Amino acid sequence: MAPTRLDHIAIALPSIAQAPGIVAGLLGGIPDKTRPSTVFRWATWLFEGGGCLEVLEPTGPDGFLHRFLAGHGPGVHHVTFKVPDLDKACRAARELGHDVVGRDDSDPSWKEAFLHPRQAQGIVVQMVEAGPASEPAAEIPPGVTDPPPPVRLLGLRLRARAKARAIGQWRGLLGGSVDDRASNDLIFRWPDSPLRLAVDIDPAGPEGPIALELASDRAVAGLDEASARLGIRLTQRFA
Repeated sequence: MAPTRLDHIAIALPSIAQAPGIVAGLLGGIPDKTRPSTVFRWATWLFEGGGCLEVLEPTGPDGFLHRFLAGHGPGVHHVTFKVPDLDKACRAARELGHDVVGRDDSDPSWKEAFLHPRQAQGIVVQMVEAGPASEPAAEIPPGVTDPPPPVRLLGLRLRARAKARAIGQWRGLLGGSVDDRASNDLIFRWPDSPLRLAVDIDPAGPEGPIALELASDRAVAGLDEASARLGIRLTQRFA
């Protein structure tokens, strides 16, 4: 049975059309898939090493993304983990005190459930048991003419108030290995995933996402403006 895997990071925007200029034009993301899904539409782009970034837009007059954007503005909405057994993952989450919400087993290829950010250290956590696809291949999202080489999407940096809770969630529940050699910094990694989570421990700070971390041997200009448009700080490390 495959281990739990950090699959992708999802950003909410008013429109997917706002993404390609940054995700493809600035960061070199390769258009992957796009498809409507109930009250939203999603699109994904891939980066050097296989990292995946998803952009969500609301559709229709109401829905969770309308509420998220009205309350928070653009920004990171969730992280998605593929789990080998959703029943087992939900039981383990409840044993740790999480309320499992939004469970949906209607699509055998994508059984999902969510952990609420109030209990999951400031971010929505999506747990997915994936099976063989039951729908035809998705369309390709928009790209740009002459994109630059793709950066490497390292992962997401978050803030948590307590080290023990962070380790309990990302390692104990979701199976990440942890590097905790720094006094206030934890790095969590998953087998076969190019993405990782870096967690800063700050007992007084608000919990949740603080930066999307990139690596490239080219200098990426315009990250401050791009950060404002995506609603999450973009930081670069030179490869």
